Amino acid sequence: MEGIIIVAVFVVLVIVTIFLGIRLVPQGSKFVIQRLGKFHKTLGPGLNIIFPYIDMVAHKVTTKDIVLDIPSQEVITRDNAVIIANAVSYINIISPEKAVYGVEDYILAIRNLVQTSLRSIVGEMDLDDALSSRDQIKARLKDAISDDIADWGITLKTVEIQDINPSDTMQKAMEEQAAAERQRRATVTRAEGEKSAAILEADGRLEASRRDAEAKVVLAEASQAAIQKVSGAIQNNELPVMYLLGEKYIEAVKNISTSQNSKVVVLPADIPAAVRGIMSTLNK
Repeated sequence: MEGIIIVAVFVVLVIVTIFLGIRLVPQGSKFVIQRLGKFHKTLGPGLNIIFPYIDMVAHKVTTKDIVLDIPSQEVITRDNAVIIANAVSYINIISPEKAVYGVEDYILAIRNLVQTSLRSIVGEMDLDDALSSRDQIKARLKDAISDDIADWGITLKTVEIQDINPSDTMQKAMEEQAAAERQRRATVTRAEGEKSAAILEADGRLEASRRDAEAKVVLAEASQAAIQKVSGAIQNNELPVMYLLGEKYIEAVKNISTSQNSKVVVLPADIPAAVRGIMSTLNK
């Protein structure tokens, strides 16, 4: 019985030993092996044999591209504007042993490195440039961190700026500035319209005055010509003149008589002359 137990224990020990000495590494991964606490080698995908009890798998590292989301952060531009920026980076681990032994936590380290570099790059730019130069920021950011993470056996495939927007306070200030600018332009446009209208109105008055003056000159010239013709026709004979004046006088009296004012009393324009005329007629 004891012999059977010993054989069974031996068989179990052999199976466990074989199990510990065989490592199947899946595709897209690498295993970092330590021998007696010291780095020994890196196992690639497939079937691998290690020394049991001496060698152990210390780290399992993926060789696929890793997507790192860089959290949003406030960044101050050169002109003291506050913007909110975040990014995403794509990395690939080339040397797993450098990644696990070269830095405590390469994920945390890369995130902090990207955030710090992003603050530094945007801090050297004005607000308008920062909002409109994503490709420039991306290129400078990639150049800034590629060399640093290469020491950790990691390559940076690319880094993208997801969002870069003014902060809520800054956005409100920009909206107020835009509204003020629109109001200023509307005021200028309205003032220019009023100015144009005033100029046109003044030009109209000037043209009307000029036309009135020309009309008065024409009327004056016509009156002068008429007077000259009448004077030439009358010469020293007063009778035609008196006839014309009398005709006008009668017409005026006729218009007054048709007025609704019944209290109007019409008297001759020259009473003494009229009386003398009547007396001279009676004497004849």
